[in-house]
Amino acid sequence: ERFTGPNGMEQYKKAQGAYVITPDLLKKLNAKEKMIIMHPLPRVGEIDPALDSDPRAAYFREMRYGMIMRMALLLASCTSS
Repeated sequence: ERFTGPNGMEQYKKAQGAYVITPDLLKKLNAKEKMIIMHPLPRVGEIDPALDSDPRAAYFREMRYGMIMRMALLLASCTSS
């Protein structure tokens, strides 16, 4: 969705895999212990699955809370007051 126009697929393939967050990268950058790693999901190679167990990884919580919020909004919009 971010790569549009006649060269969109070419741009995507060029950028694909260029930016990947890994445990080694976080160590190399001396990432803070209280930082939060967020991602809209689904991930397509941007985040190493080895980070899933890292306490800083918030993307599964982010997904779960979003789902709960959408359920509440649907319920509120479908019920009469």
